[in-house]
Amino acid sequence: MRPDPSDPGAPSRIGIFGGTFDPIHIGHLVAAVEARFRLGLDRVLLVVANEPWQKVGERAVTAAPARLAVVAAAVDGVEGVEACSLEIDRGGPSFPADTVAELRRRHPAAQLFLVVGEDVAASLDTWHRAEALPEQVTLVVVRRGGMRPVPAPAGWRVEPLDIPALDISSSELRRRLAVGEPVSFLIPDAAIRCIRSLGLYAEGR
Repeated sequence: MRPDPSDPGAPSRIGIFGGTFDPIHIGHLVAAVEARFRLGLDRVLLVVANEPWQKVGERAVTAAPARLAVVAAAVDGVEGVEACSLEIDRGGPSFPADTVAELRRRHPAAQLFLVVGEDVAASLDTWHRAEALPEQVTLVVVRRGGMRPVPAPAGWRVEPLDIPALDISSSELRRRLAVGEPVSFLIPDAAIRCIRSLGLYAEGR
């Protein structure tokens, strides 16, 4: 029997999958579901960035509450995968070190697994207070099929996670949504309905 994830004292295994999710798509969801299954995680938190510090100034980012609503719609009914508002509730720039520290405070007995893509794993040294993370989490490096593995960063506990190659990106989905091209099967139907109800990604926005 899995421990009760609502019990902060339970020795649970929690995946932390942060991102801008602008918008979320099936590639994100496949990674989350595979991480939960392969690593025996009790829950995977899709932590929606409030202010993604690495994207500030690069492009306009959709308002955080709207991105959270779309993520929540996408994972509704998906066992063990949850939309998480922790970084939005905290406000300001979103740094993984702060998020991990808060989750450690809330779940002191849990094992924490930080889920990142290969491209992110290759740039961990650019993260704010990255040196505080290796003792707190196991790094889960998502490797899409056919991609050359990135060497594991020194000092981290690393679990590689191979998933099917899915050539899809949020930037391409924003373009398709802006010009009215179909995104069915690339974004969950419930998330598409949420995007349309909120008027997101329309041309000129």
